[in-house]
Amino acid sequence: MNSYARTIGFVPQPDESAVRSALATVNDPEIRKPITDLNMVDSVAVGADGAVDVRVLLTVPGCPMKEQLTRDVTAAVSGVPGVSAVNVTLGVMSAEQLTALRQQLRGDTPANEIPFAQPGSRTRVYAVASGKGGVGKSSVTVNIAASLAAKGLSVGVLDADIYGFSVPRMLGVTGKPTQVDQMIMPPVAHDVKVISIGRFTPGNTAVVWRGPMLHRALQQFLADVFWGELDVLLMDLPPGTGDIAISVAQLVPSAELLVVTTPQLAAREVAERAGSIALQTHQQIVGVVENMSWLDLPDGSRMELFGSGGGQAVADSLAASTGTSVPLLGQIPIDQLVREGGDSGSPIVLSDPASPAATALRGVADALAQRQHSLVGRSLGLAPAR
Repeated sequence: MNSYARTIGFVPQPDESAVRSALATVNDPEIRKPITDLNMVDSVAVGADGAVDVRVLLTVPGCPMKEQLTRDVTAAVSGVPGVSAVNVTLGVMSAEQLTALRQQLRGDTPANEIPFAQPGSRTRVYAVASGKGGVGKSSVTVNIAASLAAKGLSVGVLDADIYGFSVPRMLGVTGKPTQVDQMIMPPVAHDVKVISIGRFTPGNTAVVWRGPMLHRALQQFLADVFWGELDVLLMDLPPGTGDIAISVAQLVPSAELLVVTTPQLAAREVAERAGSIALQTHQQIVGVVENMSWLDLPDGSRMELFGSGGGQAVADSLAASTGTSVPLLGQIPIDQLVREGGDSGSPIVLSDPASPAATALRGVADALAQRQHSLVGRSLGLAPAR
């Protein structure tokens, strides 16, 4: 359609304000906020023939999400009446613009401040712990995270198992974190924000660090990563009661422990030791999850490969030692699809939500999602009556 036809009224001329309104529906893939709010739209030009030129400023050169951003901008602007073509060009923010962006996102938050440790934080932090390896702690973590995100909650996972990181593979994380003016932007998979040392190391390189380095890495993941306003942060801890477990208690005192065990006696005993760290760190235990509880057989019967009753025994023991209520939040049956989902990066709660294992995992997530905020340590904003 030529410009004369548009002039005499056969085709509406695109309105710049309508184009900018359409751009306001486009979120930055990493920051998850509208690009208009982030001042990423540098210019908009509407031609007489209905062609629209949009210049978008990236936060970093070579942004890994630039193709997705280009597609999203093109799709949004193409929907504006009268637009005949969309041309998107990309630039990069200046140092001054990046500083302004960081100020906008973080406000006056001091450097190295952990938002989840502040009294006003509304984020529920769950530290997923186990006494020994091989009980499926990471599988439980990623499936709970995916289930909570599917419910519409804003969820983050911090892979605190520095030596044995596995969360990136289990959630299918392929992107690497990017840095915006000293802020680390975490990759997103299945609507879950993820940070792991595995996305900073080349290939399958081993991490060989002593305690102080582990503490510093955990502190940086908590303070320097831009998590946004999370509803839930899950921290996948390494097995046992070593440096990371102590650092978590120091850096995020409000974190609650979720203990994962199998029914086996040996696993049960070490799980009790892992949970009993709460006595020394003064943390609360939110509950116990029993994994690999049984195997459903074709004839409808169950084979209890690792025994039975271990999860409830751990919950009862921890309740007695801490003097608090420690519920058994769920029993997860053995399912080959859990392993396959972990290998392919597709959690079973998403790939086969009707399976018994997914149903049990979703039940644990529901229990954690419904949990109310504790008033311990929080100011109620009361003042003496005059």
